[in-house]
Amino acid sequence: MTEVTMQASTAPKQRMQQIWAAGDFSKIATGIVIIGELLCESADLRAGQAVLDVATGSGNTAIAAARRFCEVTGVDFVPALLARARERAAAEGLDIVFQEGDCEHLPFADGIFDAVFSTFGVMFAGDQQKAADELLRVCRPGGKICLTTWVPEGYMVETHATIARYAPPPPGMPSPMAWGSEQNLTRFFGAGVASMQVTRRRATQRYLSAQHWLLHMRSNFGPILLPFSMLGAPEREKLAEELLDLAARHNQSGDGTLVLPLDYLEIVALRR
Repeated sequence: MTEVTMQASTAPKQRMQQIWAAGDFSKIATGIVIIGELLCESADLRAGQAVLDVATGSGNTAIAAARRFCEVTGVDFVPALLARARERAAAEGLDIVFQEGDCEHLPFADGIFDAVFSTFGVMFAGDQQKAADELLRVCRPGGKICLTTWVPEGYMVETHATIARYAPPPPGMPSPMAWGSEQNLTRFFGAGVASMQVTRRRATQRYLSAQHWLLHMRSNFGPILLPFSMLGAPEREKLAEELLDLAARHNQSGDGTLVLPLDYLEIVALRR
């Protein structure tokens, strides 16, 4: 099997930027808008609170917080995603500040946000402890840190594992699935939080068929789009077969359509 690898000179962070800038992730994110909405409800936000959405992507959770009349800032290290987020906010007439920022070096003073969010974002940081420390740093005492992370089993994890066999992650990159462990979350945040509520939730993706799902992902989802664009024809065909088989195994529709369960953790922690 031919493996797709980045040149040794390419920094892991640059590789991650390349992955998430490929395609149009906003077309994937619109299918899981409900996750950001539910997270905002679990956070019990108050109108007027200062909210930061870290690794905001195309703005799902930032927009959800702004709908609740919070003062919202969204940061991401992919300019193309921020452009999409601005378009979506403008379409709803929402006043959100979107700016470039790295979750390991947030460009904000200490303790200025009432709530700090990240929806399947900070989990992809190269330095996981540094990212957790930054979330704590910018959140005021008594504020909340609110996250969603994939659980370490299920369709989403199997999809990433399948892709990794053809397109290995950059050397030294930790598994983002580490954030799906309550034990690891406790280690990341340590004495920085007074309490942490962890809830297992399930969202659902719905497609016309497994083939429809794969075409949508190959066209828009960077972690799948890039491997297909870089592999040779035989490897592309094998990867497609494996992904279609995976989708079929997890399909819960009972008919010719595709219904995929997305199991994840919702975390609401109280900053000490």
